Amino acid sequence: MNLLNRREILRFAAASAAGVSPLLHAQSTWPSKPVMMIVPFPAGGGTDAFARPLSAQFAKQTGKQLIIDNKGGAGGTVGASLASRMTPDGYSLFMGAVHHAIAPSMYPKLDYDLEKDFIPLTLLANVPQVLVVNPKRVDAKDYKQFIEIMRKSPGRYNYGSAGSGTSHHLAGELFKQQTKTFITHIPYRGAGPALQDLISGSVDMMFDGLGSSSAHIKGGRIKALMVSGTKRNAAFPDVPCAAEVGLPDYTVTTWYGLWAPKGTPPDAQARIVDEMRKAVTSDELKAIWANNGADFPNFSQQQFAAFIRSEVARWSAVVKAAGAKLD
Repeated sequence: MNLLNRREILRFAAASAAGVSPLLHAQSTWPSKPVMMIVPFPAGGGTDAFARPLSAQFAKQTGKQLIIDNKGGAGGTVGASLASRMTPDGYSLFMGAVHHAIAPSMYPKLDYDLEKDFIPLTLLANVPQVLVVNPKRVDAKDYKQFIEIMRKSPGRYNYGSAGSGTSHHLAGELFKQQTKTFITHIPYRGAGPALQDLISGSVDMMFDGLGSSSAHIKGGRIKALMVSGTKRNAAFPDVPCAAEVGLPDYTVTTWYGLWAPKGTPPDAQARIVDEMRKAVTSDELKAIWANNGADFPNFSQQQFAAFIRSEVARWSAVVKAAGAKLD
């Protein structure tokens, strides 16, 4: 028996005698190496608007990298499927979104279960949806003029989304249902590509999260006509809310959350949650979140799990009422 093996055996015996699992003991020093986080959408979308600053703040706090791996496709379900099979060692994370609460109703043959194959860690950000248009393609000075144009020209205009079954898609379908308009849906492989085509003029409008649209609204490349919900957003006080323009029941938010694969040790879960909460409540990220029109609900793991269950049920009802189908 060599000296290294003898030391390892003695360390294991000491930990066992103390009633402490060597794995949990190792996790107490988390992170001791870079952490991988799958983001299930292409770079440049709403998830990236929060994932990238979070990655930078995490590295600043811990001295270890939070590596973002963008795996887009099928409304975020491709990346979720890959994430469900990651090693549950505390160094594999998944940053999903509201789309993943919608997916069970839109994709009947998913090879993962959001509530059984993942451990919910924390809700990172909550962002209202916003109706944005390319001002060169939709010549409307405000929402009132916009809706008049839509009703006069059914089928002439289109809207881009992050993919069939995403919140962008269903926000558009709900809008059409409640306003009795017809706008053609153009699905993309993520919000980033859809947003770029909106800016370039390849599509007319989007129902997007403020996180990805805010910089382009402020830069004048796209025009915001309405934010969902019953109150205006502090980051865009001049943009009316849905209730103000006659849509009191039009409330759609894009939220982003963090999960770990099932089997991740509880000690590692606790360390991850603590570091993420510390990051999101830092002065740097609070400013970025506010600039993107987002807030941090600061849920416990139990509250986040309950929230996911309620969102899955809510979106199932919305899909059924809207008659939404995969294109």
